[in-house]
Amino acid sequence: MGKRNRIVIDLNTPPPPGGFRRRASGKRAGRAGRVLLLIGIVLLVVFVGIVAGGYFWWQHFKSGPAYALAMVVDASQRNDTQQVDRALDIDKIAEGVVADVRSKLTGSSLLNNLLPSQVDQVAANITPKLKETLREVLPPEIQRVSAPAKDKPLFLIALSVPYFATVRQNGANATVDVKFKDEQIQLTMLQTGEAWSITSIKDDRLTTIIADAAKNSASQSGQQFQEEIKRRLNDLQQKPSPSP
Repeated sequence: MGKRNRIVIDLNTPPPPGGFRRRASGKRAGRAGRVLLLIGIVLLVVFVGIVAGGYFWWQHFKSGPAYALAMVVDASQRNDTQQVDRALDIDKIAEGVVADVRSKLTGSSLLNNLLPSQVDQVAANITPKLKETLREVLPPEIQRVSAPAKDKPLFLIALSVPYFATVRQNGANATVDVKFKDEQIQLTMLQTGEAWSITSIKDDRLTTIIADAAKNSASQSGQQFQEEIKRRLNDLQQKPSPSP
């Protein structure tokens, strides 16, 4: 029979210094690594969720009236009259302005020496030139009212809309109340397809200027009527802002 080899373990001999500690430390490091990895994954998921949510919110916002209004403001500040003109439904705006002028003339002392039929005649006289006049004077008027947005990027203008306008959307229709200094302006917007357009502008100061010009329209040519409106609006635009 061959000689057997025996393995003898001396239980009285202490383990090498730090042996158990190294193994325990390795286990703790492994657990800490897994925890950090889990935290990193959670943070990554949260970050991706925020980015995706912001992207979808921005795409939805861009389809609404507030963004369309921001684009009009941005175009007016860049003197892009063609883009502003595309956003304005001049025919409908002119109809609303004529109605407001008629109401102001009837309800004030501007033409208190005229009969209602004569007021109608005055309104009829200004209508042919009014569309052309509005197409010319509205872009600089929008630029004046939106002056705080000058030199601002479109993204920042869009995010600032709630601070200078109250937008109420009801399906494909929206009303916008704009507060500028001591002026109150109300816009009506309509969505056609994917585009929004401004179909009505109720600006008491603009209506008063047109009504004043209409008062003299019977004795003026259409050109004089236009020039008076432009002169009055230009004076308004050149008026220095009041000190805060």
